[in-house]
Amino acid sequence: MPQNPIPVLIVDDDPMVGAVLQGLFRNIGEGVRCAAKWVRTGAAALEEARTGNWALMLLDYQLSDLNGLAVLDELNKLPERLRPSVIMLTAGGNEQVAVEAMKRGVKDYLVKGGLHLPELRRAILSALDRRQLEDRLVESTAELRRKNAQLEADLAMARQVQAALLPHQYPVAPAGVSAEHSLVRFCHRWIPSSAVAGDFFAVLPVVPMSAAVLLCDVMGHGVRAALVAALIHGLVREHRASAGNPERFLSELNRGLQGMLERAGDHVFVTAVYLVIDVSRGELKLANAGHPHPLLLRKSGAVEEVRVGADGSGPALGMIPDESYEAATVPLKPGDRVFVYTDGLYEAADASGEEFGPERLKAALAARATVATPLVLDGVLAAVKEFGASATATGFADDICVLGVDFGPRSAFPA
Repeated sequence: MPQNPIPVLIVDDDPMVGAVLQGLFRNIGEGVRCAAKWVRTGAAALEEARTGNWALMLLDYQLSDLNGLAVLDELNKLPERLRPSVIMLTAGGNEQVAVEAMKRGVKDYLVKGGLHLPELRRAILSALDRRQLEDRLVESTAELRRKNAQLEADLAMARQVQAALLPHQYPVAPAGVSAEHSLVRFCHRWIPSSAVAGDFFAVLPVVPMSAAVLLCDVMGHGVRAALVAALIHGLVREHRASAGNPERFLSELNRGLQGMLERAGDHVFVTAVYLVIDVSRGELKLANAGHPHPLLLRKSGAVEEVRVGADGSGPALGMIPDESYEAATVPLKPGDRVFVYTDGLYEAADASGEEFGPERLKAALAARATVATPLVLDGVLAAVKEFGASATATGFADDICVLGVDFGPRSAFPA
């Protein structure tokens, strides 16, 4: 089936040139069919261009009303879909005009005095090929923008869902008292480094006299890590009956996560720490699965690491099937505070690559022993951000989650 002829607009104020070019287009040959029209002024060329009917324009540089560069400037103001591909024509070679024309988007530059059929055919086909490539690029770019917009919308929704899974109301202990009279209180900061995070935490009631905290850090960050964090949320709900037993709770999470990841054919590990604060016994009991050691800020201002066993912690979740975790118990006094956090808090590095590190983190807590826990968290985060050299929107290169737990009556803590 023959293709439709290529609509070509010839713009030249010399009728002889217009007639010759129309004749050349009628006999261009080699399967190239053109339908040419001649106009003699720049104004007429622009009027025709606004109809959007022309695939190609042969534009003389020196017209009676406008020069070709001025016409190009007006063409470039038109919507992309209306602009024809342009081949510039001049009576004589002028390198400066050619350069300026190319800057304004012309596809080729021909000298009328030496114009012959093979050269015209080559210029036409080359110009149309380039225009076709440009059109495809515009379409691909538009499609990419649409897909990116959809992805951003999906990620925004995922972040909202992930934030909804985090605690919005903390439990109290003993059970049934008001938040004002609870002997255990919580405060957190959750800062994803991208749209979604692999850091996850839960705060669980363990009635009648205890409350528990789970803090997890999924390997990596982004969508994959966030999906695993969502799986952990489901496992937490499933194993609530074991919430008062840290070693059993982590063992069950490990078993459930291992089974899910095996079915998915994926290899991911998750560090986690789980602690139970018993207000009747005045003690902290915890189990650790490869996670940074919690820090205990005593009312005196001393900072202690809380380790489990000889190695300080057990293996990360999802690594060893049927792993049994052990627990450690630490006595608490009114006014003591426990801080759990993910490694993004102390792995922030400065311009030389030096990390903030655990020792600076301990010092930052000790320096803020006389202020309320929310101010402690904000102050430590500000110190880490100031130290680091990250250029991300949040100021941190990795996801960060940090949670503080106050033990004892409210009067035992700084206002």
